[in-house]
Amino acid sequence: MVPGWLTDLAANAGRNPVPEVLRPPDDGAGRRAAVLLLFGEGPAGPDVLLIQRSSNGRRHAGQPAFPGGGVDPEDDGPIGAALREAQEETGLDPRGVKIVGTMPELYVWRSDNRVTPVLGWWHTPSAVHAASPDEVESVERIPVAELVDPANRLRLRYPRGRATPEEDPPRAFAGDPGGAPAFRVRGLLVWGFTAGILDRVLAVSGFERPWDRSRVEDLPPDVLRLASRG
Repeated sequence: MVPGWLTDLAANAGRNPVPEVLRPPDDGAGRRAAVLLLFGEGPAGPDVLLIQRSSNGRRHAGQPAFPGGGVDPEDDGPIGAALREAQEETGLDPRGVKIVGTMPELYVWRSDNRVTPVLGWWHTPSAVHAASPDEVESVERIPVAELVDPANRLRLRYPRGRATPEEDPPRAFAGDPGGAPAFRVRGLLVWGFTAGILDRVLAVSGFERPWDRSRVEDLPPDVLRLASRG
């Protein structure tokens, strides 16, 4: 059964206006894309599926992210694309996933993608792994309890004064020029677009715990080098 917090999240997804810098261009520019926000019930309670992109990639190299990618002509829109990409990247069985809804489309200028976040419930989890090594280095089910642990939360500041190399989208999520949301969990630094969505989802879903928002750090140089590629 889909938990109430997730159905409520899907029902209310369109009520909050999208920040101006994340709104897709009016002229229809940008490639249609989708990501799968897949939640399940693990040993430590609710969790979410994340991948770490290959450090050899041209864009978003080495970054933790939701499974996802471009919407192909043969896909049944963003939902079909999100499930297909998740299967290709992690090996999950899409038959074990119930789609609960979608969130408003968001524009990522750095990759020129119009991204639709798709909300799913993993009612019958399957084994997952880095099924596409050229694109994915690792796959993790991250417990929500670890994401909301105040010890794992911080804000990241890009060295040249921007929030991150992607600049505007994370700044829009952050609502604060002093840094953008980030998480340190399971050896991963989750930041940028993915962290912004997680930050919003955790707050709206009622999972968020008070944390020290004055904890601001610079984006690590090694992460910056990979992120600046392409």
